[in-house]
Amino acid sequence: MSTITPLWFLLTTLTFLLSATSDSSPLENFLQCLSNHSRPFNIKSHLHPKKSLTFIYIAQTHTHNHRFYAPTAPKPLAIVTALDESHVQGTVVCAKSNGIQIRIRSGGHDCEGLSYVSDVPFVVLDMFHFGSVDVDIENGTEWVETGATIGEVYYHTAERSGVHAFPGGVCPTVGAGGHFLVVAMEISCVDNIIDARLVDVNGNILDRKSMGEDQFWAIRGGGGGSFGVIHSWKIKFVFVTPKVTVFKVMRNLELEDGAKGLVYKWQLIATKLHEDLFIRVMHDVVDGTQNANKKTIQVTFIGLFLGQGDQMLSLVNESFPELGLEQMRESVRMEWNPYGGKMHEISPSETPFPHRAGNLFLIEYLTSWGQDGVDAGNRYLNISRSFYEFMTPYVSHSPREAFLNYRDLDIGANHPSNATNMNIAQ
Repeated sequence: MSTITPLWFLLTTLTFLLSATSDSSPLENFLQCLSNHSRPFNIKSHLHPKKSLTFIYIAQTHTHNHRFYAPTAPKPLAIVTALDESHVQGTVVCAKSNGIQIRIRSGGHDCEGLSYVSDVPFVVLDMFHFGSVDVDIENGTEWVETGATIGEVYYHTAERSGVHAFPGGVCPTVGAGGHFLVVAMEISCVDNIIDARLVDVNGNILDRKSMGEDQFWAIRGGGGGSFGVIHSWKIKFVFVTPKVTVFKVMRNLELEDGAKGLVYKWQLIATKLHEDLFIRVMHDVVDGTQNANKKTIQVTFIGLFLGQGDQMLSLVNESFPELGLEQMRESVRMEWNPYGGKMHEISPSETPFPHRAGNLFLIEYLTSWGQDGVDAGNRYLNISRSFYEFMTPYVSHSPREAFLNYRDLDIGANHPSNATNMNIAQ
């Protein structure tokens, strides 16, 4: 009996251990793995499983599209509010080893919610603690961590210099790690990125030299989160004048017959304006002035000029006199942002942003509503899609195009099989 009892005990213990391991959920294994890979900084206070008291607050704080507040919207198994690079490394390694998808959230402005929503089991790696902006005026560069917002980048730059700038977007709360709106005043933001730090699929920390030029090319617009988790970007500044002049001109289609002509004229000249002058157009649906029950279109021309007001006035009146600009003292919305300028001088293959010469402007469709619920969301989404259908004859086609990082799931369709349906796209 003495020789059988230890063997029986060993087999029983081994069976128990195997059962305990097989019964552990991928989430439990992920959490344990993450604790083991996140030294010397304790990860526990920065880990928010779905059942924790902090989960809803953390999930919604950086979810700017409230459509995904709905109970039916997919929720992550957990949110990791990383505080140290080791947390990022651990999240990548442990998610990979447990078959869990990662969604990476910087500012939470992804229009389609792809930084915090998925159809398969996933965790959110939230980067908002990485908010450092290190300005180097002497060398004309800046290291920006991906949790910093565009507004913070602009603020810290302007704090140090009145003539250095970075050509990013117009929304100050967009995270630097995600979407940069491309503008044409100087050059697109991706063309001014000269280095990066990222965590690759194996948890290695790489910079431009160690990742190689192919991967560095790909991360500058080839798909957020596709080639690694960006920890920080190194950007180079462009130089601007100490004084900048802006203007805003609004026209109502209900009251002014010439408003349609202004939009048409803008389409012809927007990409051919002086390189220091930028004019974009916004179209808003507003209440009619003569009949409040009847909607009309308000067109807003927003201009920015690198220089004095009198210089700008001369240039605008020379190229766009119909606007009627005068010297001044110092919903469904559609925005048209012109390209041209430096954008057209760069080869389409220079970065993963190929929309260069020959592209006149970007059209951005925005629909906002204040009602809660899935039915309201579907109703307004259908309004957007009918607007898309109306615009079909006037935009790129065969296929209809969009830059990957201008999120738009209605252009093409990514099915659960991860196959894009080109028939739908066309």
